[in-house]
Amino acid sequence: MLCLVTDRRRLCPEAAGFEADRRRLAEQAAWAVKSGIDFIQVRERDLEAAQLAAVVTDFVRAAQGSGTRVVVNDRLDIALACGAQGLHLRHDSLPAAAARTITPPGFLIGRSVHHAAEAVEAGPVDYLIAGTVFRTASKARSPLLGLDGLAAIVQAVTVPVLAIGGITAGRLDEVAATGAAGVAGIGLFIEWFDRLETPS
Repeated sequence: MLCLVTDRRRLCPEAAGFEADRRRLAEQAAWAVKSGIDFIQVRERDLEAAQLAAVVTDFVRAAQGSGTRVVVNDRLDIALACGAQGLHLRHDSLPAAAARTITPPGFLIGRSVHHAAEAVEAGPVDYLIAGTVFRTASKARSPLLGLDGLAAIVQAVTVPVLAIGGITAGRLDEVAATGAAGVAGIGLFIEWFDRLETPS
């Protein structure tokens, strides 16, 4: 399983403004759908509600009729209003059980976790994203979960666990060896997206 996590600031380092960023995000969404990415997590936490809704709507439209599902980071209201397929909760966000009371059947709920105890207490979720597995520039001060910690989370739960944090193509085999169902990432997918667009 592959989960692309958005970050327009890393995708669009030139800072050309929201509309330019939105177009670039939409291009990334179209690429992700064409590439068969399983999930796109829209994680633009600093956007105002109207801007975030516009981005989520673009992604939902891009994924329509495909196997790619769009989940929104921590904004259940926007996920439901824009027709996204799920919600991704921070480790300290509202209980998954509470979200379940107002979501339709088949609506995905995931949560970020950082150790096995959090995973066990995650509630009625469909998947977990566990990290930070390896050192990464965006989480330079975060405690590292490491491969052993990732394996402990996988063994503690019955839902799929995706690894995040410092994931590169060269580390996919060792991540898979822990029993993780897949990976989530920002930089990994930006690298693949940029490589595809760069003429050889």
